[in-house]
Amino acid sequence: MSDQPPTPYQHLREDWQSALAVVAHPDDMEYGAAAAVARWTSQGKRIGYVMVTSGEAGIDSLAPERCRPVREAEQIASAALVGVDDVDFLGHPDGVVEYGIGLRRDIARAVRKYRPDIVITTNFRDTYGGVVPNQADHIAVGRAALDAVRDAGNRWIFPELGDEGLAPWNGVREVWAAASPEARHAVDTTDFHDRGVASLMAHRAYLEALGGEMSDPEEFLESAGRAAGSRLGTRYASPFEVIPLRP
Repeated sequence: MSDQPPTPYQHLREDWQSALAVVAHPDDMEYGAAAAVARWTSQGKRIGYVMVTSGEAGIDSLAPERCRPVREAEQIASAALVGVDDVDFLGHPDGVVEYGIGLRRDIARAVRKYRPDIVITTNFRDTYGGVVPNQADHIAVGRAALDAVRDAGNRWIFPELGDEGLAPWNGVREVWAAASPEARHAVDTTDFHDRGVASLMAHRAYLEALGGEMSDPEEFLESAGRAAGSRLGTRYASPFEVIPLRP
């Protein structure tokens, strides 16, 4: 008996105007979601990036204090290639991010600042497709982002944010987790695939140090984009798990 084909993806909604991407490291958005961002900014949507760390532990040959400015500069340049001008770095330590009150507060602050319709993060499940273990920072940040979105709408959680002039924000409709094994939706990135590749290639120092198949943006994103596109009925696509927060 032959294996059953994977379930087709549903098209992701695009009836929104602003989004905030909250991820653990520089390069996290570029491994599959940057082409989608390029599509959305081309539609006039406003998107901001928040990096919980600066990825300063990501290059073995560079000490963190030297690596930090390199990776921040690469992320800012990378974001600009897909139409994102606002990139914030929260300064949590790379590789040892802990889920907790401090992380939730920092993300809630960003949500109140940007006031988005959609919050984007990356896969926070334990594995990628039940095989490859997920990285600890990704898990902590994604789960904290989901909670912080709700925290941001409650004036009695982190009331100090109100003292900073940041009013509660209940406007987030959904949280989207890119590259999640629980993805049931995707967006057509066929016309923006090349911009997604260019955005990942902007992380030059990181890719040179990385090695392996993930250091080849064209091959890696070609394979992932085509696999997702085959389930959406397009040439390329980016998949997302959708977590609705209100009807």
